[in-house]
Amino acid sequence: MRTKAVATTALLTLGLTACGAEIAPTEASTASAHYPVTVENCGEKLTFAQKPARVVTNDVNITELMLSLGLADRMAGYVMPDDKGQVDKVAWKDGYQQTQWLSKKVLTKEIALDAKADLVLAGWHYGFDEGSGVTPQAFKTLGIDSYVLSESCRSGKGTERGVMDPLEALYTDLANLGEVFDVKDRADKLIGDFKAQIAAVPQPERHPSVFLYDSGQDKPYTAGKFAAANEIIAKAGGTNIMGDLADTWVTAGWESVVQRDPEVIVINNYATPNAEDKRKFLKSFPPLANVSAIKNDRIFVMDYVDLVESPRNPAAISSLADYLRTVPAR
Repeated sequence: MRTKAVATTALLTLGLTACGAEIAPTEASTASAHYPVTVENCGEKLTFAQKPARVVTNDVNITELMLSLGLADRMAGYVMPDDKGQVDKVAWKDGYQQTQWLSKKVLTKEIALDAKADLVLAGWHYGFDEGSGVTPQAFKTLGIDSYVLSESCRSGKGTERGVMDPLEALYTDLANLGEVFDVKDRADKLIGDFKAQIAAVPQPERHPSVFLYDSGQDKPYTAGKFAAANEIIAKAGGTNIMGDLADTWVTAGWESVVQRDPEVIVINNYATPNAEDKRKFLKSFPPLANVSAIKNDRIFVMDYVDLVESPRNPAAISSLADYLRTVPAR
């Protein structure tokens, strides 16, 4: 009976083809035709034989790369502290409800294994860390693929991070994920919309100097040349006073901050101390008393997720630009 049924189906198919009927490919056959697919990630070629189905993401920004592309259904879950920015005020907030919050602590190999992950999306200092043994190589030995956030790529010369402009890193990751998950049209539209949104931000006649304060009292942790915050400040019309440091997030010295005398301080708001406590520290810290931003109380607060590579970067540029346009000339 099965042989007869197959033969009948084949004859019907031939008949339809002969009559010029067009047979639409199924979703499965279309997907299989797309694979294998190869993308370049941090200088390495990654090949995927099929669409990943159980992805574990680390941190809010990387999670939202997936959600912004409508890929919540391909996620096993995410690892993220609950102090990295509100998740209920973004266009893809429903995506958070469609996947699972696996941990509010740090990414571990055990979390990925328990989630039966086939792909981990993280970055250097965004979940990957040689000190903890949580690395792409470690996941590879467990049979789990990894994709590294392009903002965090290492140069190959040492431990410093950053190999491309931060917004280019965002577009690269969106394009790569579009290929890996066969949603190129979504990725292309998102990239085009983001570029248009940023291009529409009016540029000021002058570019106020800005210091990004992340954390630290003995020495400040700040944004260097390759951090997303550096390009966000530039696209908003400002100048990052630490933009000459060839790394992403780095430790600087208060002497350099005082010497470069920023007109504006941007606080990166996350974790403890919170933004208000950081503001109080900056305003009461004696070495900063004569810095322009402190004297004139020009302190602007932004969320962590705004200032690292994420789909929120374009909106962050717009909001910072609005503030910088209010800064008068010295």
